[in-house]
Amino acid sequence: MTERTPSFSAEQGRTAVLASALVRGVLAAGLGLGSLTVLALAVWISSPAPDSGPGGALHTAAGIWLLAHGAVLVRTDTLSGAPAPVGIVPLLLTGVLVWLVHRAARDVMEPDEGRTPPSGASAFCLVTAGYLLVAVAVALYAKGGPMFARPGSLLFPMALVVGGGAAAGVWAAAGRPIGPPPAWAPVRVREALARSRFVERADAVLRSAVAGTAVLLGGGALLVAVALVWHEQALRDSFLGLSGDWAGRAAVLLLALVLVPDAAMWGAAYGMGPGFALGTASTVTPLAFTGRPALPNFPLLAAVPTHGAGTAPNWAAAAVPVAAGVTIAWFTVRRAAPARGVGESAWGLRGTALTAALAALGCGMCTAVLTAAAGGPLGTGALAEFGPVWWLTGAAAVAWTALLGVPGALLLRAWRLRGPGSEGERAEVMEKAVSPVTPGVADAEAPGRPSEERRRWWRLRRGPGGADAAAGTESGTGPVTGAGSVRPFATAPASAPVPTSASRDEEHAGRDAYDFLPTGPWHGRAVEDPPWVTLLTEPETPSARPPEAGPTSGSGESASS
Repeated sequence: MTERTPSFSAEQGRTAVLASALVRGVLAAGLGLGSLTVLALAVWISSPAPDSGPGGALHTAAGIWLLAHGAVLVRTDTLSGAPAPVGIVPLLLTGVLVWLVHRAARDVMEPDEGRTPPSGASAFCLVTAGYLLVAVAVALYAKGGPMFARPGSLLFPMALVVGGGAAAGVWAAAGRPIGPPPAWAPVRVREALARSRFVERADAVLRSAVAGTAVLLGGGALLVAVALVWHEQALRDSFLGLSGDWAGRAAVLLLALVLVPDAAMWGAAYGMGPGFALGTASTVTPLAFTGRPALPNFPLLAAVPTHGAGTAPNWAAAAVPVAAGVTIAWFTVRRAAPARGVGESAWGLRGTALTAALAALGCGMCTAVLTAAAGGPLGTGALAEFGPVWWLTGAAAVAWTALLGVPGALLLRAWRLRGPGSEGERAEVMEKAVSPVTPGVADAEAPGRPSEERRRWWRLRRGPGGADAAAGTESGTGPVTGAGSVRPFATAPASAPVPTSASRDEEHAGRDAYDFLPTGPWHGRAVEDPPWVTLLTEPETPSARPPEAGPTSGSGESASS
C-alpha cells in the first residue's frame, strides 16, 4: 500500500514538518512564559503578606513577559490613579527569550530522519507565527489586570524582536553565510562587489561592530560595579529598605539582576559623554550632575555619582569608548593584514579605512538600539524621561569609534606590514640580496642554498681562465688559451649552462639599473669570489675543468679550432 500511494505519504510528511515548525514556535513562547510564571508564583507564595491573590501574580508575570519583548506597559494601580507608562526593558530577560525563539527556528531547519526540512522562509514564517499567537493570547489576558500592553507596541517593536530572533536562527542553521548580492542585481554591481572582496569585508565589519558593542557593554558594567562599591553604604540602605523579609529581598535581587545590562548601557552612555537623564529636570554626565533628580529607591541607582561638577575619577570613564575604538581597529586589522610582513594578501589603505568606518557605524547602530531599550518612561511628569537618549548615545558611539578606530586600524596595518615577520623570512630576503645572479641558471633547490648548477658555474670561474672562461663560454668565443689568444667557436663544457636570450635580457636589464659601470675591459679584470664561495665549493674534479688550451704559436696569434 505504501508503494501505491507515494505522493500521499510525501504530502503527509510535508504537512507534519510544517506543523512541527509552528508547534516549536508555540513551545518557545510557552517555555519563557512558564518560567516567569513559576518565579512570580514562588515569590507570591513565599511572601508573608501578599497584596493580591494568585491572579495578581499571573498578571504580573504576563506583563513582565510582554515588557521583555519591547512592548510598552501601562500601569493602572498608581497612587495618583492616573495610568503611568513603563518603557524600560529588562535586557537580560530579553536575551533569554530571543535565544529561545532563535533556537526554535534553528532546530526546525535541522533535517530529521526520513523528513526533509522546510525552506528558510517557511521556517521563519511558521516559528514567528506560532510565537506571536501566544503573544496575542498573553496580551488579551493581561488587558484585564493592573498592567496591560499598548496595542501599537505589540507590532513595533515586539513583532520585530520575535522576527529578528527567528531570522537569526534560520541564518545560523544555514551556516551564517554572508553571500553575494541576489541574481536580480545588475551585473556591474555584482562584478564590482566581487572585485572589492564584499563577502570578506562584510564579515569583518560584522565581527568588528559586535566586538566594539560588547566592549562598550563590558566597560559600562565595570563602571557600574566600581560605582556600587564606591557607594556601598547607599547600596545597602536601598536594598534593605525596600523589603523587610527575605522573600521580598529575593524579588528585589532578581529584578536587579535582569536590569544589569540596562545599567551597563547607562554606564557606557555616561562614559561616552551624553550621560543619562534622571527625570525631565536632571542630567548626569562626566562633566557635571545638574538639576534636581527624580530618583526612585532602587539598589542599582546607588551607582549614580555625587551631585555637582565632575572630577578626575568621573572623567576616567572615557576609557570605555577608547577601548571600544581600539577593539574595532584591532578586529579590522586582523582581516586587513592577517600576518605581519606578508603584504600580498593585505588590504589597501582605502579598504581598511572603509571597513573600520563601517564597523564604527554598525557599533553605533547596535548601541542606539540597546540604549532605546534600556531607557524610557517610568511614569508621567518628572519620570517621563528616564535613562539615556538613544540617538545621542548612538551618535556618540559612532564618533568615538570612528575617530579612534579608523586611524588606529591604519596604524596597526602599517605596523604589521613594516617588514618580514620571522627570522626565516629575513634570511630568505638576505640570501636573495647577496647571492650572485647567474644568467640562465635556475635555482631549483630550497631558498637560501645554492643549487648544483650554481656550484658548477663557480667552479668554472675558479678554473683556468677564471672569469674569462666563464665569460667566453657565455659569449660563444670560447675560453682564453694564452696571452691574448682565444679559441673561436669552441664548444662550451657540458657542465657550463648555455645562456638563453631571455637570460641575457635579464642580465642587461639588471646592469642598466646601476648608476655607473666600469670602463675598463672586462677580460682584463680579476674576479674576486665572495667569502662564502669557498664554503660552497667542493674538491674540483677533472670533469669540472675546461679543456686545456693547446700550445700557442706566439703572442697575438690564435690557434686554429
